Amino acid sequence: MREIGMSIPQFFICPISLELFRDPVTLCTGQTYDRPCIEKWIAAGNLTCPVTMQKLHDLSMVPNHTLRHLIDQWLRMSRRHHHHHNHGQFDDSDQDHCNFCKVGSSDVSLLSLKQTLESKDSVLEQKIQALEKIRYLSEDLPTKNEGLIQMGFFPLILGVAFGARLSQEMMELVEKALDCALKLMPFSCLGDSDALMEESKFEYFRVLFKDGTFAVKKSLFKLIEALSMSSSFETKELTNKIGNETKVLQGLITSLDDYQQNSEVSEAAIKAILSLLTSTEGTKCRENFVKQGLIHSLVTYILEAERKEKNMAAKATRALEMVLELESGKKAFLENEVPNGGVRALVKMVFRVSGDDEGSESAVNSLMILCCESLEVREEAICGGILTQLLLLLQSQCSGRTKTRARMLLKLLRSMWAKGPKHV
Repeated sequence: MREIGMSIPQFFICPISLELFRDPVTLCTGQTYDRPCIEKWIAAGNLTCPVTMQKLHDLSMVPNHTLRHLIDQWLRMSRRHHHHHNHGQFDDSDQDHCNFCKVGSSDVSLLSLKQTLESKDSVLEQKIQALEKIRYLSEDLPTKNEGLIQMGFFPLILGVAFGARLSQEMMELVEKALDCALKLMPFSCLGDSDALMEESKFEYFRVLFKDGTFAVKKSLFKLIEALSMSSSFETKELTNKIGNETKVLQGLITSLDDYQQNSEVSEAAIKAILSLLTSTEGTKCRENFVKQGLIHSLVTYILEAERKEKNMAAKATRALEMVLELESGKKAFLENEVPNGGVRALVKMVFRVSGDDEGSESAVNSLMILCCESLEVREEAICGGILTQLLLLLQSQCSGRTKTRARMLLKLLRSMWAKGPKHV
């Protein structure tokens, strides 16, 4: 944006065109727009206020003379500032720039962007360009460009993302739409995402989990994480549906397993998995995850995570703790993971030389669950150095709750030692 010496006050900008007001008029809702923009909006059959979405019971437009007077004063001050800055040089081009000053791209208009995305006549390239402009404008939220939220771009863009026919050329559109949706999501009503409850859109959601690009999958995982953190009834219902969908759970686990191929997607998958385990009602989601092999994938990830992935290893340990609370989870671990280094994975997470104790409490809790069930696990833990790990943890700066759990585990293991040190 080329400025004219002074930044444009936000209330001098039409929320539809994102341009400096030329002919400001006020509607019955109290909102002000540039006359050509609001006339075009109404002529298109919209009988609501673009900002408040209130129904317009009166279509009259009252000229906002006060605002126009303030803008005129500001323009004169800007011209004087510009004139002084350029040592008295001022020409018609400067006047033209003042009169047609815009925000961001020279052809950005929220109304035109919305119409481009809604129109069946818009070609793929036009829709991609519109999404790129929306992505650019969203960088200034929430201080500017709130019209993106008030004019309903979030549900519209979700519709674009989950309504396009899946093909290689359309994948770019889906990638950009999901990216835009994630930028708008923190400022939007997440109840608008309930459109995904429609079977046609949810089916497309399933397909993207299987056939989407890495960028698409990463965005889908972030979308799940954000939905899981919401407390609204609509998003809870959608989160439960996602958590009970086998293809979605399989997609998350597959991406977790592919951490060597794309660590960023795997990290997003872990966050989404943990969010679903935490937020879904009942145990059905956790039971389904166990059936799909989540425990083995988590253990493998924790064992092989590189230093840069240690933060995600802590979250993976928390997810493992949650599924071990189930009888089916304990059984799966004891039967399949004890012989494959599962206990060693938990022992190494109890205390780390880096001093980062995130994940320590989950590791201790997981070992408590397993050691109470199995003598073999206790033997494996002691052979793996758990006693030293616990003593180091107790000397660290971890939370009091973690230290209490560590003492309980240490007491349990010492009782086993007293009964039969031959096991060690």
